[in-house]
This record gives sequence, C-alpha cells and structure tokens, in this order.
Amino acid sequence: MTPLALFDLDHTLLSGDSDDLWCRFLVAHGQLPGEHLQRNAEMDAAYRTGTVSVDGFSAFYVGQLAGRSPDDWAPWRQRFMDEEIRPRIPDDARALVEEHRALGHTLVLTTATNRVITELTAAELGFPHLIATEVEIQGGIYTGRIAGVPNMREGKVARLLAWLADRGLDEAARRDAMAGAWFYSDSGNDLPLLGAVGQAVVVDPDERLLATAQRLGWPVRRLQRGA
Repeated sequence: MTPLALFDLDHTLLSGDSDDLWCRFLVAHGQLPGEHLQRNAEMDAAYRTGTVSVDGFSAFYVGQLAGRSPDDWAPWRQRFMDEEIRPRIPDDARALVEEHRALGHTLVLTTATNRVITELTAAELGFPHLIATEVEIQGGIYTGRIAGVPNMREGKVARLLAWLADRGLDEAARRDAMAGAWFYSDSGNDLPLLGAVGQAVVVDPDERLLATAQRLGWPVRRLQRGA
C-alpha cells in the first residue's frame, strides 16, 4: 500500500467549521428553527476546548438531518457547498493536498463531521477516500441517529484501522500503514490519531495542540488563509 496522507477538514483544510457553518446556513434559510443557534454556539465552544462528549456532539448535528431523504437535502447540500464551503478553502490548503497527490500517496479525508455535510467537500478537494461520521437511514429517510462509531477523537483511530482492515490489510500491515502515515490537523481533539501515525503535522493549531506539538517536536504548518 502506498503511504497514507490523512487530513482533518475543519480549521485545517477549511477556514471554518462545517458543522457550525451548516447549522447557521440552515437557520438563515428557514430550514432549522432559530433556537439551534445557541446550542450550536455551545457545541462549537465545547468542541474547541475538548469538553464536549463525542456522542453529544455528533448527535446534535446528525439530528438536524432527521425526517428528510437524501434527495430532499441534495439541493441544500449543493448550495451550501457553493456559497459557504468553496470560498473558505484556501489555495494553500489545496496545494498541501496536491503535494501528497504528486507523491502518489493515498489521500484520505478524515473528519468528525458527518458524511452528508462533507461528501461534496471531499469531492471538491479530489479526495478518493472519506472517513466521516455516518448517518442512519431507514426507509430512505434520515433518522437523526448516528450509524456506527463517530469519527471523532479515539474514534478516528478505530475507524481508520477498520478502513484499513476492509482494504485487506492484516494486523502487521495495518501497523506498518499507521507508522508510515502522515496526518494533518489543527485540533487537540485529534491527538489520538496524531499520536498513532508516524508523521504528525499540526496546521494552524489550537492552543492545546500547539503545546503538545512543541513538547513532542511535531512540525507546525501555517496556511495563508486570506482575509
């Protein structure tokens, strides 16, 4: 297997947070009630400090999809991509992904945000592989519940190992793949996966992650993000 190049999305390749932006976008367009904004702000703050629970965080945003089908959400997803996400992907982020593509690495976008919100972003950036929090569907309708293990904190390690196993790698090969992998992230929430790969790189890190990076000697990368 070619070396893995793993990338976090929010505040790493994206100048902003997909969950936060999605919630505010839906409220602005009358697709969610306004009271979601206060809970959204609380979730965002707790995520940044690492105090929110994985299940609570994931369930809040997955729950916003409940009661509608993928077809119902499709035009809103595309509009969100066009209006909110694409303008927030800096050229430096695209160039960073292309550095690894040029080296022939296997590109994986791994994000705590759910697949419904991030799938178009992965396609925009040319990622052939996306590991995201999954959303349950029953009878063609989103239930508002998480499917499987949320792709957050220790879950990012578990989901990546499961993804490697699904690709036919035995335990030794999975261990080698992790040892040879790169992972780029801004967040202290990603310390489990950063500590599990051979090449951890922090990108515009939060204070908690910067302190860890300085202590462990991990490289720090700064992206030009514009105004």
